[in-house]
Amino acid sequence: MDKIIGLGNALVDVLATLNDDTILAEMELPKGSMQLIDEIKLQIINERFSQMDTHLATGGSAGNAILGLACLGAGTGFIGKVGDDKYGNFYRDNLQKNGIEEKLLICDLPSGVASTFISPDGERTFGTYLGAASTLTAEDLSLDMFKGYTYFLIEGYLVQDHTMILRAIELAKEAGLQVCLDMASYNIVENDLDFFSLLVNRYVDILFANEEEAKAFTGKDPKEALDLMAKMCSIAIVKVGANGSYIRKGTEEIKVGALPVDKVLDTTGAGDYFAAGFLYGLTCGYSLEKCAKIGSILSGNVIQVIGTTIPKKQWDEIKLNISEIL
Repeated sequence: MDKIIGLGNALVDVLATLNDDTILAEMELPKGSMQLIDEIKLQIINERFSQMDTHLATGGSAGNAILGLACLGAGTGFIGKVGDDKYGNFYRDNLQKNGIEEKLLICDLPSGVASTFISPDGERTFGTYLGAASTLTAEDLSLDMFKGYTYFLIEGYLVQDHTMILRAIELAKEAGLQVCLDMASYNIVENDLDFFSLLVNRYVDILFANEEEAKAFTGKDPKEALDLMAKMCSIAIVKVGANGSYIRKGTEEIKVGALPVDKVLDTTGAGDYFAAGFLYGLTCGYSLEKCAKIGSILSGNVIQVIGTTIPKKQWDEIKLNISEIL
């Protein structure tokens, strides 16, 4: 089986379920977005969170996807940066206990934290303090980190450092890896459109976007966006939430429905787990349709738990469902 390595912001998610969305307005966080915050804003959020029930989980877009892949039994690795603190130790321990080859670097800043607000409808909004995660630089990366893998997954949230992303991609290409990009958030795409266009046109083999990200990237609705994106890379995927996903490779185009879910608890990680399932299928050599169906199974399961930690019993059921796909 092919192996896959991810590079992303090594963040610990602190999740709080809301009774209503009032706090989002108070914190000036647009619903459904990811906003970068400073240490002062983090302290304000922490004060509010101290009065609420919260849940801890490892996070970051690429980190979530790599965790999902590892839980399915894929060979995985992860590159990121954490602080020498309890959150950094929590992140490393979680990678190791799930059999992920950890390539974590350490710095003096506190580990990154994603304060995650879960609205009553399951939509999530992030106030992200990058901390140590933001100090990962091009100089931290080496060719040896990428050797032995077939796929390289990067998250769009990393575009704050163009030099680092380009260095990572160049090293991955030098090591013979296929590059997979998850666009990660519509506002990030909007704010750095030219760079995203450069990445996709020149380097990316497999591109993941939800409908908002696809529209921010192309200005088009899902179907037209898919056509444009597929001309830029080998495989393009546009996720349309409860309506499933569209996948296009060359002249082959398919649509796969979403997993029916009675109650959405938390959409955190839904896109990341879709990517995990899809890429797992690729590492197994499955058809595009089966890859997408596995993605739908994973995303449909993760939205039924708070955070991105799916219990082992649920993973056993997921694996059984995957084995039954034709």
